[in-house]
Amino acid sequence: MAEDSIAVVDLERCQPDRCNYECVNYCPPNRTGKECIVTREERHGEGSYAGDPDQVSISEEICLGETCGICVVKCPFDAIQIINLPQELDEPPVHRYGENSFSLYGLPIPQDGRVTGVLGPNGIGKTTAVHVLSGELIPNRGKYDSPPSWDGVLETYRGSELQDFLERVVAGTVTVSRKPQYVDRIPEQFDGVTGELLESTDERGVLDDLIDQLGIEPVIDSPIETISGGELQRVAIAACLARDADVYFLDEITPYLDIGQRMTVARVIRKLAEEDDRSMLVVEHDLAILDLLAEVTHLGYGEPGAFGVITDPRSVKAGINEYLAGYLENENIRIRREAIEFEASAPQASTDVEPLFEYPAFEHQFGADGFQLTGDAGSVYRNEVLGILGPNGIGKTTFARLLAGELNSETAELDVDLTISYKPQYIEVDEPYSVEVFLSMISDRFGTSAWETELARPLQLEHLYERQLGDLSGGERQRVAIAACLSESADVYLLDEPSAHLDVEQRVGATRAIKRFADRSDTTVMVIDHDIYMIDLLADRLLVFDGEPAVHGIVGQPTSMRAGMNDFLEDVGVTFRRDERSGRPRINKPGSQLDREQRSIGEYYYEPK
Repeated sequence: MAEDSIAVVDLERCQPDRCNYECVNYCPPNRTGKECIVTREERHGEGSYAGDPDQVSISEEICLGETCGICVVKCPFDAIQIINLPQELDEPPVHRYGENSFSLYGLPIPQDGRVTGVLGPNGIGKTTAVHVLSGELIPNRGKYDSPPSWDGVLETYRGSELQDFLERVVAGTVTVSRKPQYVDRIPEQFDGVTGELLESTDERGVLDDLIDQLGIEPVIDSPIETISGGELQRVAIAACLARDADVYFLDEITPYLDIGQRMTVARVIRKLAEEDDRSMLVVEHDLAILDLLAEVTHLGYGEPGAFGVITDPRSVKAGINEYLAGYLENENIRIRREAIEFEASAPQASTDVEPLFEYPAFEHQFGADGFQLTGDAGSVYRNEVLGILGPNGIGKTTFARLLAGELNSETAELDVDLTISYKPQYIEVDEPYSVEVFLSMISDRFGTSAWETELARPLQLEHLYERQLGDLSGGERQRVAIAACLSESADVYLLDEPSAHLDVEQRVGATRAIKRFADRSDTTVMVIDHDIYMIDLLADRLLVFDGEPAVHGIVGQPTSMRAGMNDFLEDVGVTFRRDERSGRPRINKPGSQLDREQRSIGEYYYEPK
């Protein structure tokens, strides 16, 4: 194989007991007598490896590379990838986990007093990079069979920007505090009251200030397993920032948070970096927040699970624009076939359309003194995507559940006499099925060419079919749940926060799948989400919620994108502008000239021309 190619075998998918070794039997070098693809036991001998001895090993020296690819096509479980690496990767990897395993190229560079963003798909080595930067993993520079010592590693980085930082890592003078990606797993690891968890992290004596700024005082005395996803997210951020560390690594700070809460978290992180001269590494898929938060960003690309590349840093504006364009200018590499494009001006309100259903003014209350939700009468159109916006705790999910018939109400008569397919905000999995069995039980169209084109490909489901539902990550579970919702026969499809835990590529894929489904099925989709980019790409109209969170929610009438965004962002206190190059929404710096100008004329989302 050429030096710029790698072979990767996914050992979770490789199932030799369920196949006939098609990869071995059809491999051209094997058929000429060479040992290109053999079992791991045949390659290394008995007992010289971990795992299943019958799983395959591919010789990268003998393999013909991506130009052949017969084993990739013949494997019934999609367990093999043969990949031509970009020619620009003229250095060895930072780390390779083993034979036919994942390789990471490049590392982000923490900088004192700055917030550094990391933008890229899930599964391209961001966590591996953190393990290296924290000193938990000695990078083997691709020599997994004879790994170097730290001294050998430092020699390879001599003269680079990372030399000084890695020398501090080796000396043990760098400490790292981390916020995990999936905060919903915290109750599985900690059993107790929220305040007890936070107190154990207060190494800087700033916990009380963080609790106040992040608004988590109401849950301090609550058992950790009883608080919501948004509360868990803010608790996890507070626990991370309360520690006394040199580098803070925050993996996804926005899932389950509304826009106001996202802005608050961004301000807290920036303040810690600038006033305490700390290094912040933030992995984030909400591009509006990343744009506001970070000063520079590293871009990540590659093949998830096979190899990942972390680029050199660039300004956050240029980095996001290059990422959306799918072309990295410095590296001269195309990472995506199509650019992600945004409307340059506000969409016009729909005219001359037929309502799918109308609902009356309503009121719903939980108990005598509980949360109250009131709403004006409204109409939902046929064949539209209706975006739903509002802060957390304002009744969006309650409204969804009332429409879906999941809540009984004596006062809110929202019987729309339609079938509704509902994807909930929090996805719990207890069915003992594989993804393939689960989806085939829901849809008669599963496996057809139309289903594969409309849902499986944009949602990247093909490689998940053999996996058990309970073994899926948060992002994988989210994509399966979106497909399941859109696969049912219904009049209305209602998705609650479909962007949670999806990377940028996956959000775009989900957006396209939802939009295409609405257009081609002549059906109506309602989407609750906090990601402004996703709503901007997806929605035809908006339904905006107002009121006092956890006390009283008010549902307005569905309205145009311009009117809805202006109402919502005025309440949040944020103005957006359009990037002159990509058309993407960008948050204006509070108090800037453009921010003041847009506020003065009531244009919070579409700046004056």
